[in-house]
Amino acid sequence: MYKLIADETHFVVVSKDSGISFHGEGFVAKIKEDMGYELFAVHRIDKITSGLLIFAKTKEVADKLSKMFQNKTIDKTYLALSDQRPGKKQGQIKGDLKKTRNGSYKLLRSMDNPSMTSFHSSLLEDTLRLFILSPITGRTHQLRVVMKSLGSPILGDMRYGGSEADRGYLHCYALKFNLDDISYSFQFFPDSGKKFLKYEHKIKEIINGKSI
Repeated sequence: MYKLIADETHFVVVSKDSGISFHGEGFVAKIKEDMGYELFAVHRIDKITSGLLIFAKTKEVADKLSKMFQNKTIDKTYLALSDQRPGKKQGQIKGDLKKTRNGSYKLLRSMDNPSMTSFHSSLLEDTLRLFILSPITGRTHQLRVVMKSLGSPILGDMRYGGSEADRGYLHCYALKFNLDDISYSFQFFPDSGKKFLKYEHKIKEIINGKSI
């Protein structure tokens, strides 16, 4: 369900498994039970997404971290795979996100309250590409919609047109931030997904080349 990555003075960091709902299946309750004390959620990731999550140990720290996410002072890096060629290989995608009737979202050209995502892609094999995604904002389904808008829906993300796979290939790989004048940096490579594991060495080479 999850792995404990760090147990700091004011918060813990875990990596959620892909296919586990943040809101269901007793995910948060299980972490609290295992740790033995109250924890406060600071941010969330989708069911198909794996990777790093922060839980504060007090309400005060939770408020601080939540404001940092809102103020875009926490750097987030995601890894995604797609087997469909993108319209462009790198850049930034901006635009409002609008919810559609089926519960999905779509990217608009309007800029009233736009989502913002920087990305860079690298070829892993003839039909498989790695995307390193840096969301500046944190909207629901943001990265999944961005990938679809590029013409490269995430592998395994059936809602947004991705090819069928053993998991949704989206993973929160790194978080960096300063809290009370202390710098924190956490990284965790996905430990599930045949494609992630097959290309682990090559993906890590690309990540190291980007100095993430």
